Amino acid sequence: MSPPLHIPASKLCESCRATRALISRPKTNQKLCKTCFLSTFEAEVHATIVSTTLFTRGSRVAIGASGGKDSTVLASVLKTLNERYDYGVEFVLLSIDEGIKGYRDDSLETVKRNAVQYGMELVIVSYEELYGWSMDSVVESIGKKGNCTYCGVFRRQALDRGAERLGINHVVTGHNADDIAETVLMNLLRGDLPRLHRCTSIITSSTSSPIARSKPLKYAYEKEIVLYALHKKLDYFSTECIYSPEAFRGSARTLIKALEKVRPSAILDIVRSGEAFSRMIPSQAQASSAKLSQESGMSNCTRCGYLTSQELCKACTLLDCLNKNRPKMAVEVEAGIEDEEASSSLRRGMEAMKLAEEGIVN
Repeated sequence: MSPPLHIPASKLCESCRATRALISRPKTNQKLCKTCFLSTFEAEVHATIVSTTLFTRGSRVAIGASGGKDSTVLASVLKTLNERYDYGVEFVLLSIDEGIKGYRDDSLETVKRNAVQYGMELVIVSYEELYGWSMDSVVESIGKKGNCTYCGVFRRQALDRGAERLGINHVVTGHNADDIAETVLMNLLRGDLPRLHRCTSIITSSTSSPIARSKPLKYAYEKEIVLYALHKKLDYFSTECIYSPEAFRGSARTLIKALEKVRPSAILDIVRSGEAFSRMIPSQAQASSAKLSQESGMSNCTRCGYLTSQELCKACTLLDCLNKNRPKMAVEVEAGIEDEEASSSLRRGMEAMKLAEEGIVN
C-alpha cells in the first residue's frame, strides 16, 4: 500500500506505513500509529503467555486488581486475548482492601466499575475482616516507619485466602518490567542469590502457600502500560499510596530511569541479565530457601491455619506485636525482605501525563 501523499514519509507509522505515527515506543523508539501500538503491545503479552504456558484451558485465574494502571491494563488485555485466542480461561477480579481512607476506598470504586466493564466476577477481601486491623489503624499504632512490612505480609496472605475462597490456585499480578528490573538490581546489591532467582521467574510459588503467582506483563515497560491505558481510554485510579516510602526501591528506580534515558533498552537489559545470572547461580543456592523450609518442616499456624514453618505464621506474629502495641523489629526486618515484591504493588502512583507525553511523537 502506497503511503498517503499528505503525510511525509518520516511521519508515517513504521509498521503499517499507511497512517501518521502518534507514539514513540519507549522500549524500542519505534514510531507507531495508535492501532499498531495497541496490537503490538497485545501481541507481545500473548507471546509471553504462550511461550511460558501460563494458562491451562478450563482453569479459573484470579487477577490481583487494585484499580491502578497495571492491574487495569492486565485485566483489559487478558479479556481481549482470551476472547481473541480462545484461551478457555475464566478470569475473576480479586481485590484487597487494606483500609486506607482516601486511597483504597476510592480505588476500589474503580475496580467495581472494571468488573462491570469487563464482565468479571469481583471478590474483595479486607484486612479488617481477616486481621481485625486496617492499615490506617496499623499506622496509627506504629507510625509510618516499617508499615510496608506489615502490609506486605498481610497482603500476601489476604491474596491467598481470597483465592482459596474462589477455589482458585493461580493469581496473576500486574508487575511489569520496571518492577522486576528494580527488584533484580536490589537483590544484586544485597548479594541475595536465592531471591534473584525467584524475582526473575515469571511463575512463582511458595512453600507456605499452594497458590501460584505469575506476571504476564513481565516484559512490558511501565511507560507503555500508561500509553496503552490512555489510548484505550481505560478507567483506572492513579493516586499514590500515602503510606509507601520504599526508599531503597526508590533509589534503584532512580538509577534505572537514568540508564533508560541513555539506553532505552536498559530495563529489559537488566531483566534479561537477571535471568542470565539466575541460570548461573549454583543449584544449591537456588534451592536454599526450599531446603530451609523442608528442614524446619511446614505445618499449619496454630491460630489461623495458614502454612508456616513456625508455630505462628508471620501475619499472626505481627498481629501479636500490634495487639501488644510493641512491634518487634527483628520480625519486621525478616518479613520486610521476603515480602518486598508483594508490598511493591502498593508503591508509587504514576505521573500519567508526563509519562504519556514522553511517548508522543512531536
